Amino acid sequence: MRWQIHLSYLGTHYCGWQRQPSSPSVQQTLEEALGLILRQSVEIVGCGRTDTGVHARAYVAHVDVVDFPLTDKVVYQINAVLPLDISIKSIKETNESFHARFDAVERQYKYYMHFHKDPFLNGLSYYFHQHAVLDHEKVMAAAELLLRFDEFLPFCKTGSDADHFRCTLNESVWTFEGGTAIYSIKANRFLRGMVRLTVGACLNVGLGKITLAELQESLENQTSLEHAWSVPAEGLYLEEIMYP
Repeated sequence: MRWQIHLSYLGTHYCGWQRQPSSPSVQQTLEEALGLILRQSVEIVGCGRTDTGVHARAYVAHVDVVDFPLTDKVVYQINAVLPLDISIKSIKETNESFHARFDAVERQYKYYMHFHKDPFLNGLSYYFHQHAVLDHEKVMAAAELLLRFDEFLPFCKTGSDADHFRCTLNESVWTFEGGTAIYSIKANRFLRGMVRLTVGACLNVGLGKITLAELQESLENQTSLEHAWSVPAEGLYLEEIMYP
């Protein structure tokens, strides 16, 4: 039988979702916990790869299980052996054809920033403590500009195995409130490192390091930006996965 798993995690202490040979990953930690409770070897398929240090409020995965009843106790038992920074919200039986990654039609990420030192946000939001003035209007204009394009090679981290750079963006918007800012982006797919590079480009426009015209030219010609900036991982969250 196939189970659909809904979970959330803090990525601070992990090398990302995907299992790695020498560093702890979320996938490996989950597989070991499920294997212990289910008394069988399992391989979990996730809805996507999050990078080192990136968090997920709503992550979806699937796993094939042999002869093990899904009772109310299962979630409790697995959570009991998982570390505190990974939490399973629910598990349900699903169709054998369901695929956590390939069936997803839209993904939403949010990037969280704060502008005043706050120890309670350490590791959970990016502390933007530059002396330069950040032009909020230009930052928002840069985000809006992205919606006019459907190819994003300038925002793909080097070393990617992507066979094309097309993404359908449905949302790209900044919200500034008090001493915080949130960038929200929705798309059918994301390239490797895309959100952090996108955030960095918007901030660089707001700092005057690049112009809106230069950003537009980069997207029109699909060329790298001169001042590419991948912002720190601690502010990035996978917020939602949408299925048909």
